[in-house]
Amino acid sequence: MPPEQRAARVHIALEKAYRLETMVNQFFEITKYKSQKIALSKENIDLYYMLVQLSDELSPVLAQRGNAVALHLNEDLTVEADPEKLARVFSNILKNAASYSGPHTEIGISAEKVEQEVIIRFQNSDKDIPDEALSSLFDKFYRADQSRSSDTGGTGLGLAIAKEIVTLHGGTIGVSIENHVVTFTISLPLTNQ
Repeated sequence: MPPEQRAARVHIALEKAYRLETMVNQFFEITKYKSQKIALSKENIDLYYMLVQLSDELSPVLAQRGNAVALHLNEDLTVEADPEKLARVFSNILKNAASYSGPHTEIGISAEKVEQEVIIRFQNSDKDIPDEALSSLFDKFYRADQSRSSDTGGTGLGLAIAKEIVTLHGGTIGVSIENHVVTFTISLPLTNQ
């Protein structure tokens, strides 16, 4: 086999091995969440600052398709949660929105206090998702766009992990679609439970 061809095949095998390692690690992580073996280190989090920071980190990915994030929440909004794990939830949802938003559209993030909860919504424009797909989005290894190859899409574990983290915090997560706008809604209790 010519050296160039061998190098190309070794590179492909290495990339596949890295992808498999990522999937196995994520699968073990979701298993830990399900078994409640992950402890939360809750603290008071500046929700606005966290969302600004995550949006800035994702801006190079968004810019490639002409997308942007618009924040609609008070700058003094806080929540008691594990910052690392909550950032993981928001990052997974933002990456999902970046992958599935139409080009040159806005991803809107809003949050508000409602009684003893904080409700956070992520909205992005997309083609309509069938009802059967909506109910499966938080399932392990599920991907709404089955035409995406495993090389261009995620592992199908990001939203499943997000759901487990939110549940561990005593909250809920859901998704809906109306007029081509997908809305992920997260509800978290304001205080430590």
